[in-house]
Amino acid sequence: MKIRLAAYLQPDSIVDGEGVRTVIWTQGCPHACPGCQNPGTHDFNGGALFDVSELIDELKTIKNQDGITLSGGDPVCQSEACYEISKAAHEMGLNVWCYTGYTYEAMLKNPKMKKLLSEVDVLVDGKFILEERSLNIYYRGSRNQRVIDVPKSLEQGSVVLIDKYMKDKSYDEPYKKPDYMFI
Repeated sequence: MKIRLAAYLQPDSIVDGEGVRTVIWTQGCPHACPGCQNPGTHDFNGGALFDVSELIDELKTIKNQDGITLSGGDPVCQSEACYEISKAAHEMGLNVWCYTGYTYEAMLKNPKMKKLLSEVDVLVDGKFILEERSLNIYYRGSRNQRVIDVPKSLEQGSVVLIDKYMKDKSYDEPYKKPDYMFI
């Protein structure tokens, strides 16, 4: 099985979900959200094809990771390949985060997307909306997006948000740009 990626595996990310993560940057996105931080990942013919089994073998060699993050592009557009990678990641003891412009509810209506959800621990769902952009929220680009505990949501039959990520970041004092440059 093949998967189209925008870039090869990116280990050691600390911004694409909780902990230290390897990011899988999928290629292709139908949403084309204005202000998207990854517009180069929208073209479904861009990037390069990779063998899923080879990516899984490579994941096994990457040490000191808490999990993987499926991002892009929209990984849900390649649900079958992402399912296989996510299943293998779980077998390696890694957790799985997935970013998508689709909503959790829409994914439940599509059999391939729903199958992917069975191997996702945390879903950040919803299109990026430029007017709701915030740098003061955790793991989301805009306030409309949700950080969902997928296993609990599937079990309860309704969306269960991860509250600690739905709150604004808390700072003792507002950020002030330093008067000097770090060298």
